[in-house]
Amino acid sequence: MKKIEAIIKPFKLDEVKEALQDIGLQGITLTEARGFGRQKGHTELYRGAEYVVDFLPKIKLEVIVEASMVERVIEAICNAAQTGRIGDGKIFVSSIDEVVRIRTNERGPAAI
Repeated sequence: MKKIEAIIKPFKLDEVKEALQDIGLQGITLTEARGFGRQKGHTELYRGAEYVVDFLPKIKLEVIVEASMVERVIEAICNAAQTGRIGDGKIFVSSIDEVVRIRTNERGPAAI
């Protein structure tokens, strides 16, 4: 099993969610996040004063899938989240040793 974490722009959430549902993904965990990468934030003007916004709003999606689904999930996220501009986000893939459904005590892929 694999855990896929995707950091995306907030306005792309609905498109990404639909793309993941279209490939049969059943569960998604969402966290509102703030951060920056290469773009290092940006400068804004507010009431005549200029200030730097270091941490930009982002959405962090987490999904656990069987290893056979990883490439399909990555492709769906990339296609739906990509704008072609800096700050589109990142995808991280890591291994999951065990999953347990608390309600039924199911383990492994059955618990996803």
